[in-house]
Amino acid sequence: MKRIGILLSLGLLLQTAVAKSYDITDFGAKSDTTQLSTGAIQAAIDRCSVAGGGRVVVPAGKYKTGTLVLRSHVDLYLEAGATLYGSTDLKDYMKMKSDYVSLRTCDSTIQLIYADGVECVSISGQGTIDGRGAAFKKLSWNDEGITRPHLLRFIQSKDISVSGVTLRNSGCWMQHYLACDRLHISGIKVFNRNNYNNDAIDIDGCHDVVVSDVMADSDDDGITLKSTSPRLCENVVIANCIVSSYCNAIKLGTETNGGFRNINILNCIVKPSDDQSTQFFGDPSKRGTSAISLEIVDGGVLENVHVSNIVAEGTESPIFIRLGNRARGYAKGVPVTQVGRIRNVHLSDITVTGAGASGCSITGLPGHPVEDVWLSNITIQQNGGCRQVEVPADEKEKDYPEATMWGVLPAKGFFVRHARRISFDHVELTTAQPDERPDFVRIDVE
Repeated sequence: MKRIGILLSLGLLLQTAVAKSYDITDFGAKSDTTQLSTGAIQAAIDRCSVAGGGRVVVPAGKYKTGTLVLRSHVDLYLEAGATLYGSTDLKDYMKMKSDYVSLRTCDSTIQLIYADGVECVSISGQGTIDGRGAAFKKLSWNDEGITRPHLLRFIQSKDISVSGVTLRNSGCWMQHYLACDRLHISGIKVFNRNNYNNDAIDIDGCHDVVVSDVMADSDDDGITLKSTSPRLCENVVIANCIVSSYCNAIKLGTETNGGFRNINILNCIVKPSDDQSTQFFGDPSKRGTSAISLEIVDGGVLENVHVSNIVAEGTESPIFIRLGNRARGYAKGVPVTQVGRIRNVHLSDITVTGAGASGCSITGLPGHPVEDVWLSNITIQQNGGCRQVEVPADEKEKDYPEATMWGVLPAKGFFVRHARRISFDHVELTTAQPDERPDFVRIDVE
């Protein structure tokens, strides 16, 4: 077995060594942000793919481009000192239409780098991709990807790797991976707080995913799993990441048509952003809305989720688990006819300091409880300073799920309603100021 492993390693090294490189400047790309290099970069990508694959090299310099379409077996490699700048003119972006049906593919969309149905594709190196997203004004409520471009978008692709690079300033979501298999995102830096809907990473209905060693700072949600089609997001590891977000640092939701299965989130730090000069969404105090949000609201199933070894500084409502019934379908004419389920969730070894006064919550609906949740070795230090609070009468069954949807909760620790088999083991709560609320409030809980 050891000999086979050595031979495989040597084979991969040899394959990397002999793979041909295609320098974009040999195809006419100019290190000049007053000139558009889209055609030259695309020509290098196409030539590389037709020749059987290899590396498209972006050398040190500053290059302006519109939409680029990645092809199979191509590594887009950005050398140290290289920056790809997105054009600020919408005419330089191609509208792309996928045959994959989801909430996010109902219209043609625009993005700086696009791929659909490819395999063995990577973006790597030590360079930067900067979308200059502040140039695209928000024109309507659902204009992301329509008049404000994504930076990266991969659809129904396999064996995708994004590593090493720095991604900055998208027009909306920074990167969207939809219905992809075997996705590996590692060692990247993401800064995205120059426009609305500025998520850092969105993984949507993907299978077999590893996200590791990422530093992400976003105005909107940080590392987010979604399910905007019937395809579950499953077999996902998120590890060793540092995340800053004005909204939800690590989140499963909001779109949940298929749901989430076999998710492992571990060894992550959630902290306030070092740059608080701008804000579009999120908690007004800029501490962030939540550290961990686990949601099902569109009929899917969330099960077998493990969250462990998390350190969170700030966030208004650190832990939010919500089963609702917004019931939004993934396409026109496809109704959601059932309430989803949340079951088998483990949260352990979590330390939170400097949280807001709102409290945490685990809530289902009458007749549709959250089931089998274990919380152990959790310490939460929050502001406190609240008087007793009435139990919210409105279930908000159809509302957008957000950790602060009921405001300050009746428990300074955990408000639990409509739930079965919820276990708290070594959960400690302290407040910086005296607080009249009990640590726990349980309603319709068995």
